Amino acid sequence: MSPQNTPFDALGRWVEGIGFQRFITALIVLNGITLGMETSDAVMGQIGPILVWFDHAVLAVFAFEILGKLAYRRLRFFRDGWNIFDITIVAFALIPASGPLAVLRALRILRILRLVSVVPQLRRVIQALLTAIPGMASVVMIICMIFYVGAVLSTKLYGDSFPQWFGTIGESMYTLFQLMTLESWSMGIVRPVMEVHPTSWIFFVPFIIVTSFAILNMFIGIIVDSMQTVHDADNQAEHVHEAAETHATMTDMANDLRALRREIRDMRSLLDKDKNGA
Repeated sequence: MSPQNTPFDALGRWVEGIGFQRFITALIVLNGITLGMETSDAVMGQIGPILVWFDHAVLAVFAFEILGKLAYRRLRFFRDGWNIFDITIVAFALIPASGPLAVLRALRILRILRLVSVVPQLRRVIQALLTAIPGMASVVMIICMIFYVGAVLSTKLYGDSFPQWFGTIGESMYTLFQLMTLESWSMGIVRPVMEVHPTSWIFFVPFIIVTSFAILNMFIGIIVDSMQTVHDADNQAEHVHEAAETHATMTDMANDLRALRREIRDMRSLLDKDKNGA
């Protein structure tokens, strides 16, 4: 039996096949629903044992999938970050959730995150977010500087009149964060401050414009650009794959044509030999 046709190879190809992966996707969704049902005492009182049995069965299928991939890919299994993600999620569920580790039972819901690695569309979104991290880090640094400057100014200007909002730099930064989210920014904070400091709008309005509309939109722009980059990379990979398949097909056709020409030459040689070269 050749190394490429071992039972492990057949098992691995079956596990990584489209049909089995669709089955895994359905199990992940159903398991997420049943884990949510376990939070209801009424439901657990009626079908609790069934839900527990189904949870164990799903975990067994996930473990079987991981073992099948490991047996097929061997060390290559760990070269794919999504495989490491999957095995980490399943490993959390295999830890005995008793005694001080009982809190780990709540982490079973993390299994639904496996949809990210199973569904290609979700995988591309995560890849785009990871690609956007360097650019987002620069924006975060800008926001931190703006918040620190704003916190120092607001603490000095309004700390004595409104110590509950601007008494310290930490409290001022939290208040400014609330302003950035536009949650009760006008009636809850700015207008009360303006009753004591009528010109305070000169500070608050530019801060809201810069943070809520300019800086946060930069986050969106970076993420959209990263998603476009990932999409273009996927399209390029598909084109390369299609080009490779086309090249392989043309190579096969060329080989068939050369073989056909050899057969024709051989037939001509036989005919010439039978007719004494005539």
